[in-house]
Amino acid sequence: MQLGTRWSAGSEPPASVPASLRAEISRVEADLPDDAPRPSWTLTWLEGRPIAELDTGIEVVIGPDGVAISRPFSD
Repeated sequence: MQLGTRWSAGSEPPASVPASLRAEISRVEADLPDDAPRPSWTLTWLEGRPIAELDTGIEVVIGPDGVAISRPFSD
């Protein structure tokens, strides 16, 4: 696994975040409560595939069909 970068939810993702993940990251952020502290995202790479994990336990990954999906974090 290669560690990528971190950023706060609601802010512009760093340039290193692949375009293929950005729309799903935005969709997840739209569902976050407005009155709660903003969690952070962590971008990592596993076997060359990007994974964006939110501190709340949600991760955004590329599914088998090549489309970004969100799901609860799994070990």
